[in-house]
Amino acid sequence: MPRSTLGGEVEVRLHGRGGQGTVVASLVLARAAMIEGKSVQAFPEFGVERRGAPVTAFLRVGPEKIRVRSKVYRPDHVLVLDRQLIPLVELPADHGGWFVANTPSEPAGLSSLPASWRPATIDATRLARAHGLGSGALPVVNCPMAAAFARITGIVGLDALLQAIRETVPQKPDANAAAAQEAWGTVAAAPTWEQDALQRAFGGS
Repeated sequence: MPRSTLGGEVEVRLHGRGGQGTVVASLVLARAAMIEGKSVQAFPEFGVERRGAPVTAFLRVGPEKIRVRSKVYRPDHVLVLDRQLIPLVELPADHGGWFVANTPSEPAGLSSLPASWRPATIDATRLARAHGLGSGALPVVNCPMAAAFARITGIVGLDALLQAIRETVPQKPDANAAAAQEAWGTVAAAPTWEQDALQRAFGGS
């Protein structure tokens, strides 16, 4: 079952491509968590970020000082900014949480995920283009994706996220905040295991 973000330390892995703002998405979420008084750690995988090349970033959020300094090998949640990377992301089958992906598909379309992972989807590419973020060929989807992720996982609240966007994002902070607000309200998620149990108990009603 997906692990709750409430309580202990949470580890997140982010996957995207150079130019989409993957690292900035991790920094926005980290800053929002700091605003809420949490301890954070955010960093990219070492290497040169080339436009269009795969990029990985890591995020840890917790109530106490974070002492681990390694990459995130067994993430509690995963955020994917480019839908072409979805089948390439390696997930532990015996450990899982939310898998939040940028795709126009419904969550049921990610049926190939291990059973321990719950899909949530948002068409952040459409939102980025609608709000003039990036270019038509390479929309910058980091802020709507960060908002969708925060909404689904509960890792930070909307007010802190919007403040973090305005403090962290160097270009078009208001447009990014507007896209984030829209993503917050439109992200789609598969039912949680608790909802599944209730539906079975009450005959799907």
